[in-house]
Amino acid sequence: MFDGVHLCHQAIIDHARAAAGGEGRVVAVTFSSSPATVLSPARVPPRVMTADRRASLLESAGVDELVVLDPTPELLAQDAKSFIRSLVERFEFKHVVEGRDFRFGKGRRGDLALLRTVGEEMGFTVHPIDPVSVNLTDCSLVPARSSMVRRLLEQGRVRDAACVLGRPWVIEGEVVQGHQRGRTIGCPTANLNTGSLILPRDGVYAGMASMPDGETFPAAVSIGSNPSFGDDHRSCEAHLLGFEGRVGAYGWHLSIDLCDWIREQLIYEDLELLKQAIQADLGTVRSLISLYPCR
Repeated sequence: MFDGVHLCHQAIIDHARAAAGGEGRVVAVTFSSSPATVLSPARVPPRVMTADRRASLLESAGVDELVVLDPTPELLAQDAKSFIRSLVERFEFKHVVEGRDFRFGKGRRGDLALLRTVGEEMGFTVHPIDPVSVNLTDCSLVPARSSMVRRLLEQGRVRDAACVLGRPWVIEGEVVQGHQRGRTIGCPTANLNTGSLILPRDGVYAGMASMPDGETFPAAVSIGSNPSFGDDHRSCEAHLLGFEGRVGAYGWHLSIDLCDWIREQLIYEDLELLKQAIQADLGTVRSLISLYPCR
């Protein structure tokens, strides 16, 4: 899936780029959505990034062509050898670069040993890549995996997720109409429809927002269910510090580098206490962005 284009994905691409030399091309083959959407719909993992961002990051990392396969029942029913042979016929490749735990084909029965056997038959070399380990902010060592990024985000550990990705994690989506409460308390927010992206742990975060024209603003991001107003639906709202436009305009795309965790979602019975907490959050955002610039 290359979901996240994290440090291990980048190591694979670097090795492929080296194997290609000055004349070869690097082709990344991936799925448009997780095979679990067909095989196990109830267990589909949320996306770490959008398809467009994945394509852009793969290109930046050194991929010449991205091939996106739809995980149809017919494709997922192909045995491992047939799947690899179909790719060889399509691209006539000379090298395959993959992680050592790579599995492919129906029932995930294909592994590196089978890939090497097919390579000997069809004239390509297999390059296994060792796992990439990453130091987190608490000095623990973890593997660079998409599942690890999801786990860290579910815990609100956006700085640690950035360690695994090699850059800040981005939450993004279309600005849609919300409850419009923010403007009544002096803190208008842009409400994001994040689609199939993972929503991190409920809380308030510091981030750096990017507008469609490339202009950036520090952002205070609230993720959760607005407990002070009794809302149950989880959402993502962002207040852009210094932005003088209308965040109430809808239908435009907003992306935000989440840089740091600020606090839990809290219930405020008194509206004035809520306003004071928001102003404190904005001050914290200013301090964090100055200390740890996201871009």
